[in-house]
Amino acid sequence: MLTRTVFGWSSMPAGRPVRPAGFALAALAVLATAQPAHAAPAAIGASAALAAPNDAAKPDWFAQGDTRAAEALIDLLETSALDGLNPSKFSTGHLTRAMRRAESGDVDNIRLANRKFNEAFARYVTGLRANAAEGWLLVDGQLAPRTGAGMILAGAARAGDLAAYVRDMGYMHSSYAGLRQHLRNAIDSGDRQTEALVRLNMQRVRMLPASGRYILVNAAAQRLQMVDDGRVVGEMKVVVGKQKYPTPVMAAYIRYAALNPYWEVPSDLAAERIAPNVVSEGLGYLKKHGYVLLSDWGANAAVVDPSTIDWQAVADGKIQVRLRQNPGPGNSMGRMKFMFPNTQGVYLHDTPDKKLLKEDARLFSGGCVRLEDAPRLSKWMFGKTLNPKGAEPDQRVDLPEPVPVYIAYLTALPDGERLALYEDIYGRDEAALVEMQGVGKLAAF
Repeated sequence: MLTRTVFGWSSMPAGRPVRPAGFALAALAVLATAQPAHAAPAAIGASAALAAPNDAAKPDWFAQGDTRAAEALIDLLETSALDGLNPSKFSTGHLTRAMRRAESGDVDNIRLANRKFNEAFARYVTGLRANAAEGWLLVDGQLAPRTGAGMILAGAARAGDLAAYVRDMGYMHSSYAGLRQHLRNAIDSGDRQTEALVRLNMQRVRMLPASGRYILVNAAAQRLQMVDDGRVVGEMKVVVGKQKYPTPVMAAYIRYAALNPYWEVPSDLAAERIAPNVVSEGLGYLKKHGYVLLSDWGANAAVVDPSTIDWQAVADGKIQVRLRQNPGPGNSMGRMKFMFPNTQGVYLHDTPDKKLLKEDARLFSGGCVRLEDAPRLSKWMFGKTLNPKGAEPDQRVDLPEPVPVYIAYLTALPDGERLALYEDIYGRDEAALVEMQGVGKLAAF
């Protein structure tokens, strides 16, 4: 169980909600007086903001004389400093006057007001999504939040209740509006500690989609969610990377599953975990655990006699070897792994070591995400539980449609009316606050 204090957090197990014992005052003082984190994007001109193909793809802000959606947008724009934007860039006074003129029922006034509100809404959402991918490894660039005005307006036009869509921020991930309200509460109460943390996590949440079908892994909470049409339909515990091997923040498409997988042992883990056991227990350790030594990292690598290797030199990091673990009950990948090829060698996989999932702080992997229930995840993704056909290793099963996976690091999330906080297991909050505020080393209290 991890019971350390990181950046002012109370000493609590990682992965469970905790209450902050205090943050670095240097960052908080700057944060309280800081200018918006990023300015609103340059005015999109009317032609760009209204680039949807037809009027049906744009929202009607004054349908049946209802102004609730327009009023909700004005409120958001006037408080857009909460989002790191500059409220003065949105000219809410002009919008209010346009709304009042539209209330007369005059067709020309309504048409003009709709143009103004569509432009303002497109600029606002574009501002929310701008630079959202900063700090993320985008394996598939298509997963970056889209900022096209036509697409933004078309999404609003499809909303059954435009006022609720605007007010509840249905164009952002479901956590964003809740975090925004918690930020508002923290500012009103003078709680600078919570203010700093919520601002940071609002920025992280901007990257996540508002709708669609995807997998969300929160490394800080060590949990995975299955999301359909923006709703969580299932979740499970996961094991994430040790502090020495932190699980990266990334977004990718899962494209296939491998059944009866090999485990290709990274060279550093071969040195740290396996070579010392070979030194102490002899070459029988490799056979007992199904490890095979290969000549190189190529597809046609030959099997090498392990007695030809100086395993103490491997343990000392003086030479590197390629080890591969054969499929079987003890294989570290378990029965299946879900692949989204990336430069970090990270993926989601089954695990034979289920007892680790009972721990409060589940930081045991080399960076990959170990699943509590891989068959259940396979059924959700593939529509059926995957089972290998025979003993052939690395049986590939392609997904009919790739499924996005977002591996995030969220240390504050709305949970009903409360704010759930998670330990900063990798120390990223402190580093991010330093970067955000441009101050020197923080002094934790």
